[in-house]
Amino acid sequence: MLKSIDRKVSIVLFVFAIIYLIASYRLPAFSYSIVDADALPKGLGVLLAILSVLLFFQSPHEKPAFKLKKEEVAILLSVFGLILGYILLFEFLGFLLTTIIFLIVTSRILGYTNWKSIISVSLGFTVVLYFSFNYLLQIYLPQEYCHSRKEGLAWKH
Repeated sequence: MLKSIDRKVSIVLFVFAIIYLIASYRLPAFSYSIVDADALPKGLGVLLAILSVLLFFQSPHEKPAFKLKKEEVAILLSVFGLILGYILLFEFLGFLLTTIIFLIVTSRILGYTNWKSIISVSLGFTVVLYFSFNYLLQIYLPQEYCHSRKEGLAWKH
């Protein structure tokens, strides 16, 4: 029954999902929020449990050996570096500017060449996400830092 590595991994993932779900159901509820803070962890836990069950019942078959080319490793490392840069610049430059730059550069690294679609998707996705968080969910994302002589460094509102 547990001959394939996929089945062993699926059981470990399922147990992790159950522990994760138990922990997420223990998060405190907030009465004045539209979407509670525990909605995302609960959803991710359920998704992980479902996917682990699907992995368990997936028909076993031999998979070819997985090998990466040097170009693919360079692309993966570049995207990893961009993610780190995004995290480091997120609070300093703000959500809008950082996300737009990240999406444009990442799209180019991954091989997309149509500049009009890259820029329009980056701008559109970022603006929709920004307004969804700020005005629908009332979760305020960081805006850029500004330097004021009186106040020192402060958030620009």
